[in-house]
Amino acid sequence: MKIWKYGILVFFGGCSYGLLSSFVKMAYNNGFGLSDVTGAQYFFGAFMLWIANLFIRDHHKLTLKQGIILLISGIPMGMTGIFYNQSLQYIDASLAIILLLQYTWIGIALQYILDKQPPNNRNMIATFIILCGSILASGLIFVKLTFSVIGIIWGLLAALSYALFIYSSGKTTIPVHPLRKSAIMNTGATIIIFIILPPTFLFNGSLYEGLLPYALLFAFFGSLLPSLLFNIGVPKVGIGLGNILSASELPTVIIMSTLILKETVTLYQWVGVIIILLGIVYPNTHYFVKKNKNNVTLT
Repeated sequence: MKIWKYGILVFFGGCSYGLLSSFVKMAYNNGFGLSDVTGAQYFFGAFMLWIANLFIRDHHKLTLKQGIILLISGIPMGMTGIFYNQSLQYIDASLAIILLLQYTWIGIALQYILDKQPPNNRNMIATFIILCGSILASGLIFVKLTFSVIGIIWGLLAALSYALFIYSSGKTTIPVHPLRKSAIMNTGATIIIFIILPPTFLFNGSLYEGLLPYALLFAFFGSLLPSLLFNIGVPKVGIGLGNILSASELPTVIIMSTLILKETVTLYQWVGVIIILLGIVYPNTHYFVKKNKNNVTLT
């Protein structure tokens, strides 16, 4: 597969998280809480992934050590869900999304600190463009927002854990099928969530009172699809570019808030969406330029 196609997979992985935000907001509006939303997302996500594993052929046998590494690699994924949903209880969604987008530069910093790999100029410029666009797209400078120190801390912790998830997706190169890798990582995420947020939704009747349809949507768009796409794409495109491509989440949130939640989106926010998309496209242009000049196929 050509490398830009792997980039498209990462892009759609970010879009999937953006779709999830609208469904989570709808669930909150229907009276479901943090434990219901977060726990159901990862529990049913892991369940779907293990079902999908029944239909694949993977001859690689994992060692106990490899299995534990994959389980641990899933912890940042679960913590992101907890931290981000917690932040929404204290601050406006537009500010929470801005805080989550800070993972773009946090991811670059992590790669520099842990791998001693400085970012290239294209990724630095793209990150700056995306952060500028995210301020416009969120409506941050045009509306009065609810500020809370606790909410801001939760939002920044979500950004850190999301950056760690992207990093672990790129560094965990155990030769195992992406579906199996995703299933084990989602299982790790589910375990840490159930330790922090006991799964009362499994026993208190919430699933039969309207949570189940939301849980299936959460699982598909918040666990199964993005983790699978990231596990396939990020190791190929690299962690730095993976961070940039997955910023497609915010434009998706804006678009979905208009189509599904019927929220008003200003012209400034649409301009911000366009700027973010330009920031995502920019570091990828050299693949197409190189292909046209040298007629070389990257695999």
